[in-house]
Amino acid sequence: MHELGITQNVVDAVTERTGSAPVAIVRLRVGRLAGVVPDAMRFCFELVTAGTPLEGAALEIEQPEGRGRCRACGAAFGLADLILLCDCGSADVEVLTGRELSVVSVALADRRPVPGSGRT
Repeated sequence: MHELGITQNVVDAVTERTGSAPVAIVRLRVGRLAGVVPDAMRFCFELVTAGTPLEGAALEIEQPEGRGRCRACGAAFGLADLILLCDCGSADVEVLTGRELSVVSVALADRRPVPGSGRT
């Protein structure tokens, strides 16, 4: 399951930027053509964040559809999967989007004390 390694890299990248600050939300953009299973990433996220400032953080994953352009006829079209075939019959298709995997944003947890809780 390569999602474990990818998820560990995401967590490492976030903690490199946020240090020991508690994190509430990590938002990712994972293209539908990236070859990554979002549910597997969510499972791995829970595992690799244990004992880190990201423990308990929500993982939000946006999955943009792929887009391609036919080099033969110039048509641009959506790609739901890696079957790169234009309606004109050409398989000479350039993938424009859909393979991205990036951290879009990180929301730090509110560290203000909760009244009456004794937490600081």
